[in-house]
Amino acid sequence: MRESETTESKKSLAELSEGLVSIAAILNKHGRGELWFGIRNDGSPVGMDVTETTLRKVSQAIAAHIEPKIYPEIEAVTLEGKHCIRIYFSGSEAPYYAHGRAYMRVADEDRQLSAKELEGIILRKNRTREGWDSETITEPGFQLGIQRLRDFVKRAGLAWSDAPSVLENLGLRTAQGYRNATALFFPKTPTLKLRCAVFASPTSPTLIDQHDFVADLPNLIDEAEKYILRNIHIGMRLEGMRRVDVPEIPQPALREAIVNAFCHRDYRDPDEVRIAIYPDRVEIRNPGSLPDGYTIDTLRSHRVSNRRNPIIASLLQRLHLVEAWGRGLSLILDYAPNATFQQVAHLFITTFPRTLNLSQGVESQLESQLESQLESRVGSALKVRALVALARQPLGKRELSEQLGQRVISGPLHQALRELIADDWLAYTISEKPNSRLQKYQLTDKARALLGDKAL
Repeated sequence: MRESETTESKKSLAELSEGLVSIAAILNKHGRGELWFGIRNDGSPVGMDVTETTLRKVSQAIAAHIEPKIYPEIEAVTLEGKHCIRIYFSGSEAPYYAHGRAYMRVADEDRQLSAKELEGIILRKNRTREGWDSETITEPGFQLGIQRLRDFVKRAGLAWSDAPSVLENLGLRTAQGYRNATALFFPKTPTLKLRCAVFASPTSPTLIDQHDFVADLPNLIDEAEKYILRNIHIGMRLEGMRRVDVPEIPQPALREAIVNAFCHRDYRDPDEVRIAIYPDRVEIRNPGSLPDGYTIDTLRSHRVSNRRNPIIASLLQRLHLVEAWGRGLSLILDYAPNATFQQVAHLFITTFPRTLNLSQGVESQLESQLESQLESRVGSALKVRALVALARQPLGKRELSEQLGQRVISGPLHQALRELIADDWLAYTISEKPNSRLQKYQLTDKARALLGDKAL
């Protein structure tokens, strides 16, 4: 119950006026909080006389002196046998005023806002109501990339008429000019940047690789995905006779997080979307705080969405990269339940743990993954070991048994080879040496298809 940036406590209603100031200050900083009466600022309850009249007095004071109007929860609570009042309040219409003045919460103090600070809050509020992507381009010299627009129309399955008509139908052209989203999707010369890097260790700033991409928004989404896949480990699974690559982080989750980063970032911030690849994790970072009233917990528990850039979201939806329902976060968690989200200053970060155990050799882990999947197809671990041993060159029974540590003439290896031949995994070959009838075992086409690029 100690005081904090979202909690204020007062000993009695003699401090009701100061309590209203705390409500306004907390709302302007965090959008929600608690005010307690009957508790010291060290968190210990002292109690007070709580009646219906007392609760009504608090309610009327809030209604009379807090603007814009809020509708808090006010209740009597007993703590350690002492009666107290708890007020829970929330609101998303900052700036809030108490007694005609605006305040901001700093630690456990309420500081009056200056005219400049108040102006900043009002500007941010007005900008939020109309997204950056809806505003008219003000940068001089913007030129429309007609070919990019044509490519988009084809990819989206739309009909082409002429550029002005298409842009108007997409909501990108007004009487005042092109909207900002046009510059992200259809510039003649792109300026949107993506920054990618691979780091040497989980905590080291040492770079192994760094690459900056400049392109239109859809192409940057593709470049981000390709860069991650080039720099993480790829395993495999078998689907029938076909080998399918399996990234250590589910690819649909990666792509959804990348799309979200570009769709929901704050384009008023000059920073870029960034991809940071570490030995133990992949981070996708985009500039932009969560909308008012949203927290990481509400994103995870309620899986709700708020479109910061509705026109960008609409264009990506036409490319089938986002859904009308905005289920991006839900899809990420469906494919990668161990993904985490955090907000650090003005950055939103999605983190995917890398699944391979770095204390073991990556190659040996991938080998184990391969062999466990092959075993279900071939029949036993010994048969798999025999096929892998024969993958590079044919071997005689003696050479093969030495590699596998098995008896030559009889025992499990002898039976395994017979079954492999019967099932068309192996075939005999005869040595080409003069006067030699030495038999060697070699893979069949069926086995080579199964082993994929291991059968060299």
